[in-house]
Amino acid sequence: MKHAWPLTRRAAAALLAMGLIACASPTDKDYQPQRGQTGKDVIWIPTSPELVNRMLNMAKVSGQDIVYDLGAGDGIIAITAAKQFGARAYGIEYNPQMALHAQKNARAAGVADKVSIRQGDIFEEKFDEATVVTLYLLPHLNLKLRPTLLKMKPGTRIVSHAFDMGEWEADDKISHEYAQAFLWVVPSAVEGIWTLQEVDSNAQVQLNIEQSFQRIGGSITERGRKTPLLGAQLRGNKIAFQFMGADQQLRSVTAQVNGNQMQGVMTLQGGQLPIEATRR
Repeated sequence: MKHAWPLTRRAAAALLAMGLIACASPTDKDYQPQRGQTGKDVIWIPTSPELVNRMLNMAKVSGQDIVYDLGAGDGIIAITAAKQFGARAYGIEYNPQMALHAQKNARAAGVADKVSIRQGDIFEEKFDEATVVTLYLLPHLNLKLRPTLLKMKPGTRIVSHAFDMGEWEADDKISHEYAQAFLWVVPSAVEGIWTLQEVDSNAQVQLNIEQSFQRIGGSITERGRKTPLLGAQLRGNKIAFQFMGADQQLRSVTAQVNGNQMQGVMTLQGGQLPIEATRR
Protein backbone atom coordinates (compact mmCIF):
# COMPACT_ATOMS: atom_id res chain seq x y z
CA MET A 1 0.00 0.00 0.00
CA LYS A 2 2.83 2.40 0.65
CA HIS A 3 3.59 2.46 -3.10
CA ALA A 4 0.03 3.28 -4.17
CA TRP A 5 0.28 7.04 -3.70
CA PRO A 6 3.50 7.56 -5.65
CA LEU A 7 2.11 5.50 -8.51
CA THR A 8 -1.05 7.57 -8.52
CA ARG A 9 0.98 10.80 -8.52
CA ARG A 10 2.95 9.64 -11.54
CA ALA A 11 -0.23 8.63 -13.30
CA ALA A 12 -1.80 11.99 -12.49
CA ALA A 13 1.30 13.82 -13.70
CA ALA A 14 1.25 11.84 -16.93
CA LEU A 15 -2.42 12.62 -17.47
CA LEU A 16 -1.77 16.29 -16.76
CA ALA A 17 1.12 16.37 -19.23
CA MET A 18 -1.07 14.71 -21.85
CA GLY A 19 -3.73 17.31 -21.21
CA LEU A 20 -1.25 20.15 -21.64
CA ILE A 21 0.04 18.64 -24.85
CA ALA A 22 -3.50 18.31 -26.11
CA CYS A 23 -4.17 21.95 -25.24
CA ALA A 24 -1.07 22.99 -27.19
CA SER A 25 -1.78 20.65 -30.09
CA PRO A 26 -1.71 22.14 -33.60
CA THR A 27 -5.20 20.66 -34.06
CA ASP A 28 -6.63 23.03 -31.43
CA LYS A 29 -9.71 24.50 -33.12
CA ASP A 30 -9.65 27.56 -30.88
CA TYR A 31 -6.14 28.67 -31.86
CA GLN A 32 -5.95 32.36 -32.74
CA PRO A 33 -2.63 34.04 -33.59
CA GLN A 34 -1.76 37.17 -31.64
CA ARG A 35 -0.25 40.25 -33.29
CA GLY A 36 3.39 40.48 -32.24
CA GLN A 37 3.73 36.83 -31.27
CA THR A 38 7.24 35.48 -31.71
CA GLY A 39 8.23 32.93 -34.32
CA LYS A 40 11.43 31.24 -35.44
CA ASP A 41 13.10 34.36 -36.84
CA VAL A 42 10.44 37.07 -36.80
CA ILE A 43 7.38 38.25 -34.94
CA TRP A 44 3.99 37.99 -36.61
CA ILE A 45 2.58 41.28 -37.89
CA PRO A 46 -0.24 40.76 -40.41
CA THR A 47 -0.22 42.55 -43.76
CA SER A 48 -3.35 44.62 -44.34
CA PRO A 49 -5.79 43.34 -46.99
CA GLU A 50 -5.40 46.62 -48.90
CA LEU A 51 -1.63 46.25 -49.14
CA VAL A 52 -1.93 42.56 -50.04
CA ASN A 53 -4.08 43.50 -53.03
CA ARG A 54 -1.68 46.21 -54.11
CA MET A 55 1.31 43.88 -53.79
CA LEU A 56 -0.34 41.23 -55.95
CA ASN A 57 -1.44 43.84 -58.48
CA MET A 58 2.12 45.18 -58.65
CA ALA A 59 3.32 41.65 -59.43
CA LYS A 60 0.57 41.32 -62.08
CA VAL A 61 -0.63 38.04 -60.59
CA SER A 62 -3.08 36.10 -62.76
CA GLY A 63 -4.66 32.71 -63.06
CA GLN A 64 -1.54 31.49 -64.84
CA ASP A 65 0.66 32.05 -61.79
CA ILE A 66 1.95 29.86 -58.98
CA VAL A 67 2.35 32.04 -55.89
CA TYR A 68 4.46 31.07 -52.88
CA ASP A 69 4.19 33.07 -49.67
CA LEU A 70 7.27 32.57 -47.48
CA GLY A 71 6.25 32.89 -43.85
CA ALA A 72 2.56 32.51 -44.63
CA GLY A 73 1.16 33.54 -41.24
CA ASP A 74 -2.63 33.43 -41.29
CA GLY A 75 -2.62 32.76 -45.05
CA ILE A 76 -4.05 36.08 -46.21
CA ILE A 77 -1.66 36.51 -49.14
CA ALA A 78 -2.07 32.98 -50.49
CA ILE A 79 -5.85 33.15 -50.01
CA THR A 80 -6.12 36.52 -51.75
CA ALA A 81 -3.92 35.35 -54.63
CA ALA A 82 -6.30 32.44 -55.20
CA LYS A 83 -9.63 34.12 -54.49
CA GLN A 84 -9.09 37.53 -56.09
CA PHE A 85 -6.51 36.74 -58.78
CA GLY A 86 -7.22 33.09 -59.64
CA ALA A 87 -3.68 31.87 -58.95
CA ARG A 88 -2.59 28.57 -57.49
CA ALA A 89 -1.08 29.53 -54.13
CA TYR A 90 1.12 27.91 -51.51
CA GLY A 91 2.31 29.06 -48.12
CA ILE A 92 5.27 27.92 -46.05
CA GLU A 93 4.86 28.61 -42.33
CA TYR A 94 7.22 27.47 -39.58
CA ASN A 95 4.64 27.48 -36.75
CA PRO A 96 2.53 24.29 -37.10
CA GLN A 97 -0.46 25.82 -35.31
CA MET A 98 -0.35 28.86 -37.59
CA ALA A 99 -0.06 26.65 -40.68
CA LEU A 100 -3.19 24.70 -39.68
CA HIS A 101 -4.96 27.94 -38.83
CA ALA A 102 -4.09 29.36 -42.28
CA GLN A 103 -5.38 26.23 -44.03
CA LYS A 104 -8.58 26.52 -41.99
CA ASN A 105 -8.88 30.11 -43.23
CA ALA A 106 -8.45 28.88 -46.80
CA ARG A 107 -11.31 26.41 -46.32
CA ALA A 108 -13.48 29.15 -44.83
CA ALA A 109 -12.71 31.37 -47.84
CA GLY A 110 -13.73 28.59 -50.23
CA VAL A 111 -10.32 28.24 -51.87
CA ALA A 112 -8.94 25.12 -50.21
CA ASP A 113 -8.76 23.52 -53.66
CA LYS A 114 -6.34 26.25 -54.81
CA VAL A 115 -4.42 27.01 -51.61
CA SER A 116 -2.03 24.78 -49.69
CA ILE A 117 -0.32 25.99 -46.52
CA ARG A 118 2.32 23.66 -45.14
CA GLN A 119 4.53 23.69 -42.10
CA GLY A 120 8.18 24.09 -42.97
CA ASP A 121 11.34 26.16 -42.87
CA ILE A 122 11.60 28.59 -45.79
CA PHE A 123 15.37 28.04 -45.91
CA GLU A 124 14.92 24.29 -46.36
CA GLU A 125 11.69 23.93 -48.35
CA LYS A 126 11.68 24.10 -52.14
CA PHE A 127 9.65 26.71 -53.98
CA ASP A 128 11.43 26.83 -57.34
CA GLU A 129 8.18 26.23 -59.25
CA ALA A 130 6.89 29.63 -58.17
CA THR A 131 6.27 32.37 -60.71
CA VAL A 132 5.61 34.84 -57.87
CA VAL A 133 7.19 34.83 -54.41
CA THR A 134 5.91 37.03 -51.58
CA LEU A 135 7.56 37.65 -48.23
CA TYR A 136 7.45 39.83 -45.12
CA LEU A 137 10.74 39.13 -43.39
CA LEU A 138 13.51 41.10 -41.72
CA PRO A 139 16.30 42.65 -43.84
CA HIS A 140 18.96 40.08 -42.92
CA LEU A 141 16.57 37.26 -43.83
CA ASN A 142 15.87 38.86 -47.21
CA LEU A 143 19.61 38.96 -47.84
CA LYS A 144 19.97 35.34 -46.75
CA LEU A 145 17.27 34.34 -49.25
CA ARG A 146 18.59 36.56 -52.04
CA PRO A 147 20.99 34.01 -53.62
CA THR A 148 18.18 31.45 -53.80
CA LEU A 149 15.79 33.97 -55.33
CA LEU A 150 18.33 35.06 -57.95
CA LYS A 151 18.69 31.44 -59.10
CA MET A 152 14.98 31.16 -59.83
CA LYS A 153 13.65 31.17 -63.37
CA PRO A 154 14.19 34.54 -65.04
CA GLY A 155 10.99 36.55 -64.98
CA THR A 156 9.90 35.28 -61.56
CA ARG A 157 8.46 38.20 -59.58
CA ILE A 158 9.49 38.76 -55.97
CA VAL A 159 7.41 41.02 -53.71
CA SER A 160 8.52 42.05 -50.23
CA HIS A 161 6.48 43.92 -47.65
CA ALA A 162 8.52 46.58 -45.82
CA PHE A 163 12.11 45.53 -46.53
CA ASP A 164 14.39 45.59 -49.57
CA MET A 165 17.16 43.35 -50.91
CA GLY A 166 20.21 45.51 -50.27
CA GLU A 167 22.23 46.20 -53.42
CA TRP A 168 19.61 44.45 -55.58
CA GLU A 169 17.56 47.51 -56.45
CA ALA A 170 13.81 47.09 -56.72
CA ASP A 171 12.16 47.30 -60.15
CA ASP A 172 9.08 48.90 -58.62
CA LYS A 173 7.86 50.17 -55.26
CA ILE A 174 4.51 51.15 -53.75
CA SER A 175 3.46 52.85 -50.54
CA HIS A 176 0.24 52.38 -48.62
CA GLU A 177 -0.47 54.45 -45.53
CA TYR A 178 2.64 53.82 -43.39
CA ALA A 179 3.71 50.66 -45.23
CA GLN A 180 5.67 50.00 -48.40
CA ALA A 181 6.36 47.07 -50.69
CA PHE A 182 9.03 46.31 -53.28
CA LEU A 183 9.02 44.32 -56.53
CA TRP A 184 11.92 42.59 -58.24
CA VAL A 185 11.90 40.60 -61.48
CA VAL A 186 14.54 37.86 -61.45
CA PRO A 187 16.98 38.70 -64.27
CA SER A 188 18.68 36.35 -66.66
CA ALA A 189 22.44 35.97 -66.22
CA VAL A 190 23.75 37.75 -69.33
CA GLU A 191 27.25 38.86 -68.39
CA GLY A 192 29.97 37.74 -70.77
CA ILE A 193 31.16 37.94 -74.36
CA TRP A 194 28.63 37.15 -77.08
CA THR A 195 28.86 36.80 -80.84
CA LEU A 196 25.88 38.60 -82.36
CA GLN A 197 24.98 38.10 -85.99
CA GLU A 198 22.22 38.73 -88.46
CA VAL A 199 20.47 35.44 -89.20
CA ASP A 200 20.33 36.03 -92.97
CA SER A 201 23.92 37.21 -93.42
CA ASN A 202 27.44 36.63 -92.17
CA ALA A 203 27.64 40.05 -90.51
CA GLN A 204 28.90 39.62 -86.95
CA VAL A 205 29.79 41.85 -84.04
CA GLN A 206 31.21 41.10 -80.61
CA LEU A 207 28.88 41.97 -77.76
CA ASN A 208 30.45 42.43 -74.32
CA ILE A 209 27.89 42.67 -71.47
CA GLU A 210 28.60 43.68 -67.90
CA GLN A 211 25.92 42.99 -65.27
CA SER A 212 24.99 43.88 -61.70
CA PHE A 213 21.66 42.21 -60.95
CA GLN A 214 19.23 43.66 -63.55
CA ARG A 215 21.50 46.63 -64.38
CA ILE A 216 23.55 46.03 -67.53
CA GLY A 217 25.97 47.87 -69.75
CA GLY A 218 28.81 47.05 -72.09
CA SER A 219 30.03 47.55 -75.60
CA ILE A 220 29.89 46.39 -79.21
CA THR A 221 33.06 45.73 -81.21
CA GLU A 222 32.58 45.90 -84.97
CA ARG A 223 35.46 45.85 -87.47
CA GLY A 224 37.85 46.62 -84.62
CA ARG A 225 35.79 49.62 -83.58
CA LYS A 226 34.39 49.59 -80.03
CA THR A 227 31.27 51.54 -79.15
CA PRO A 228 29.18 51.57 -75.95
CA LEU A 229 25.76 50.04 -75.58
CA LEU A 230 23.10 52.70 -75.28
CA GLY A 231 19.98 52.46 -73.12
CA ALA A 232 20.67 48.84 -72.19
CA GLN A 233 17.82 47.24 -70.24
CA LEU A 234 17.15 43.78 -68.82
CA ARG A 235 13.84 42.60 -67.39
CA GLY A 236 13.59 38.91 -66.73
CA ASN A 237 14.79 37.22 -69.91
CA LYS A 238 14.04 40.23 -72.14
CA ILE A 239 17.01 42.36 -73.17
CA ALA A 240 17.10 45.58 -75.18
CA PHE A 241 19.87 47.97 -76.20
CA GLN A 242 21.04 50.29 -78.95
CA PHE A 243 24.40 50.89 -80.56
CA MET A 244 25.90 53.02 -83.29
CA GLY A 245 27.13 50.90 -86.18
CA ALA A 246 30.31 51.47 -88.17
CA ASP A 247 28.13 53.12 -90.84
CA GLN A 248 26.99 55.67 -88.21
CA GLN A 249 23.46 54.28 -88.26
CA LEU A 250 21.71 53.67 -84.92
CA ARG A 251 20.62 50.09 -84.40
CA SER A 252 18.11 48.87 -81.81
CA VAL A 253 18.13 45.28 -80.56
CA THR A 254 15.41 43.48 -78.64
CA ALA A 255 15.89 39.83 -77.81
CA GLN A 256 14.97 36.98 -75.51
CA VAL A 257 17.70 35.25 -73.53
CA ASN A 258 17.75 31.49 -73.08
CA GLY A 259 20.90 30.43 -71.28
CA ASN A 260 23.81 31.01 -73.65
CA GLN A 261 21.56 31.90 -76.57
CA MET A 262 19.69 35.03 -77.62
CA GLN A 263 17.14 35.43 -80.36
CA GLY A 264 15.44 38.61 -81.42
CA VAL A 265 15.36 41.42 -83.95
CA MET A 266 17.50 44.38 -84.91
CA THR A 267 15.73 47.52 -86.08
CA LEU A 268 17.56 49.75 -88.56
CA GLN A 269 16.03 52.64 -90.52
CA GLY A 270 12.53 51.33 -89.98
CA GLY A 271 13.31 47.78 -91.08
CA GLN A 272 13.83 44.71 -88.91
CA LEU A 273 16.33 41.91 -89.26
CA PRO A 274 16.27 38.67 -87.25
CA ILE A 275 19.37 38.27 -85.09
CA GLU A 276 20.85 35.65 -82.82
CA ALA A 277 23.71 35.65 -80.36
CA THR A 278 25.79 32.97 -78.67
CA ARG A 279 27.84 33.40 -75.52
CA ARG A 280 31.37 32.07 -75.58
